[in-house]
Amino acid sequence: MKSSAAALGGLGVALLVWAAAAATDSGLIRFQDATATSKIGFVLHNGAQGGYHQIELMPGGVGVLDYDHDGCMDIYFTNGAEVPSLKKTGQEYSNRLFRNNCAGVFTDVTARAGVAGEGYSMAAAVADYDNDGYPDIFVAGVNRNILYHNRRDGTFEDVTAKAGLTGVDAKSGKPWSISAGWFDADNDGRLDLFVSNYVAWNAARESPCGPPQARQYCHPDNYAGLPNQFFHNNGDGTFTDMSVSSGIAASVGKGMGVAFADFNRDGLTDVFVANDSMRNFLFQNLGGNKFREVGLETGASFGDSGRPVAGMGVDFRDYNNDGLPDIVLTGMINDSYLLFRNGGPPAYFEDRSVQAGLARSTLQLTGWGMGMYDFDNDGFKDLFFANSHFPAMERLLGVASPLQNIVLRNTGDGRFAPAATLGPPAYYRGVAFADFNRDGRVDMVVSSLNGDARLYLNTSTSGRHWLALRLKGKRSNSDGLGAEVTVTLPDGKHLFNHATTSVGYASSSEPLVRFGTASFATVPGVDVKWPSGARQSLGTTRVDRVIDVAEP
Repeated sequence: MKSSAAALGGLGVALLVWAAAAATDSGLIRFQDATATSKIGFVLHNGAQGGYHQIELMPGGVGVLDYDHDGCMDIYFTNGAEVPSLKKTGQEYSNRLFRNNCAGVFTDVTARAGVAGEGYSMAAAVADYDNDGYPDIFVAGVNRNILYHNRRDGTFEDVTAKAGLTGVDAKSGKPWSISAGWFDADNDGRLDLFVSNYVAWNAARESPCGPPQARQYCHPDNYAGLPNQFFHNNGDGTFTDMSVSSGIAASVGKGMGVAFADFNRDGLTDVFVANDSMRNFLFQNLGGNKFREVGLETGASFGDSGRPVAGMGVDFRDYNNDGLPDIVLTGMINDSYLLFRNGGPPAYFEDRSVQAGLARSTLQLTGWGMGMYDFDNDGFKDLFFANSHFPAMERLLGVASPLQNIVLRNTGDGRFAPAATLGPPAYYRGVAFADFNRDGRVDMVVSSLNGDARLYLNTSTSGRHWLALRLKGKRSNSDGLGAEVTVTLPDGKHLFNHATTSVGYASSSEPLVRFGTASFATVPGVDVKWPSGARQSLGTTRVDRVIDVAEP
């Protein structure tokens, strides 16, 4: 694949200029492509054979998890299938689990673990849903979802039917699910499941788009949307579909990325869903497993343009250290990616994409996976975006479809600046974040449509310090998802983060809560607010380490 400016056209020139700006703007954020040395040999296959089926655009998610409890994060990739049969035939279409040997090399353990999957898979959502201390995997896909229970012996059991998560819904039939995530909706100490459904799709009834000599993928407007689903954890290994009774199913969308945070500080976790080419949803948690969609009234449905964007990946966390979770989501070319700053009541969210420099940096990009992490450990969360246009963009817009990934550095004053471009141009999709080599710097693994997945190790040489918390819930869920952590720095400033694995697009990242502490090797305060309501103070804390924190 050519990567020169000439091969990429006008957009390629723009990206080279962007990269030059990144090189001069920041010498702090750097990544090394460790794909070859890591021995991760995974190609994401979408099954495309020239039929332009809509599902071929959307794979695939990545999940990270320490499935065998050796202290090192492993990687799970979802994969496609043959189209239109939706059957996996051999290793080419298998979902894959790679074990991290803690020395930078990964081994394919899919067969022994029993997680090859069936059907056309889209997303991986990882968490310990049964509080046994071991992470489980939920796989969302086309007409079929799978729940894998970790047996704690290096293998998994498909418990989908037993758990009541076959995906069958009275209104939508077997939905096409693109993303999913775990959160404790009612703070009962058990993780519930939210599934983001896309559109009603059937290969046999899919109408072609474009003239016969130039077929193309259809716009989402050609398909009816679907309601999302909410499954309540009963605590006995089963789930109850409360999509209708909770109010979630009342909003029909075209859901893609999903993320969780308590946006209004009432102690209940809320849900944001990035919709494709229609307004975004923000489900306010009312308690008692009831939700109300408040995207319009809170300002989270549209950016300042007043038109919907092709929302795909999303992260829902505090970028400016004011204690309020903000929203960043990706879009298509000419959308620009959006930054909603949470200013609190009454309006809550304000589009700050232009003021933050995000619009200028992303207007000519199409983004999928993304995440908000402090890559240079300066105390402010930066942004990573996995990019690529649709394959038909060459004909439609005259631009090359494969793109590079980008990193934007949080300058600490409400703005983001170009920091790095990563990888050769490709059709990048899902991305998951973790510290794979345990050096205190956040790394990432990115899937690529019909191309090699790539592992990027953070080699930033800032010399700054860091702190990570591995939470263990007692009254709260085992992973501590939803717990809010505040770090007080010696200069009196505060850093904020919360525990979540639902980051980006169709993917699931490590559950640790991470902070960069800049020049400070010791912090005077670390405070945890657990989902149960319990509060815990660790007092003066030495950093540059992972701390195990058990709920009192």
